[in-house]
Amino acid sequence: MIKIRVPATSANLGPGFDCLGLALNIWNEVTFEPADKLAYHVSGEGAEKLNKGTRNLLTKAFALLHGACGKKIYGVKICGHNEIMMSSGLGSSAAAIVAGLFGANEMLGRPLNENELLKLANEMEGHPDNVAPALFGGLVASVLAGDEIISRRYEIPEFTIVIVKPNADWPTRVARAVLPKSVSRTDAVYNIGRATLVVDALRSGDLELLQKVMDDRIHQPYRLKHIAGGMSAYKTAKRFGAAALSGAGPSIIVFVAPDKAEQTKAEVMWAFEERGIMTQGLITQPSMMGVHRVS
Repeated sequence: MIKIRVPATSANLGPGFDCLGLALNIWNEVTFEPADKLAYHVSGEGAEKLNKGTRNLLTKAFALLHGACGKKIYGVKICGHNEIMMSSGLGSSAAAIVAGLFGANEMLGRPLNENELLKLANEMEGHPDNVAPALFGGLVASVLAGDEIISRRYEIPEFTIVIVKPNADWPTRVARAVLPKSVSRTDAVYNIGRATLVVDALRSGDLELLQKVMDDRIHQPYRLKHIAGGMSAYKTAKRFGAAALSGAGPSIIVFVAPDKAEQTKAEVMWAFEERGIMTQGLITQPSMMGVHRVS
């Protein structure tokens, strides 16, 4: 039996639209073992939805890797426990894809290296900002250069991170649909400079700088106005630390001083809940580990 863990991820980090991502200390665990046929069962987050069949992102990724290696799939029993909230902006789709690819690669004796796994993951996800940190851990900057994915991973010091997710339906396809087809040069320049400084602030552990440069003009203003209570919660979060939508949302991510974490979580949750929107909140840290084998 092979047992693996794969982390949640937060993409964009404010101005780093579709290119920055950070692994978080929130994990899905998955086991793979030979069986007579394909079987799949999961507990935890999303179990009710995922247990309706055996066709999902994880099993599709598992099959994709076998196909890429020219291998036939024999029976396998896949069991998992999910801590990553679905449709939350915390990379649950990327985690499923990476888990399926990594688990299959382990079962086949590791025929593919990390960069080859990243290429397959990007084919499924469509962009590398979540799958790259899910694979590599840490802070990852990624760009596409033709058929090549160029990624750089950075170690960062420990930060205290608050995440608040409103219990609202916000699929990624909707979050993409509300974005404009083009942006002004002024807004592009605004984001380029800040994305560079976000990387510097995270690498140096400079929370004060991060709070100054985590603003965005390319995606957040368009998405927040479609998330019930989103703008109010975001403005509340900014009072306490460096705040952004996590990925495409609807979760808000806030980097805060450790002694402000509980208050930040309570206030941001209340910003949603006073509008009748129930929430889930947690406090976590970055993870320098990506997907890895436990046993």
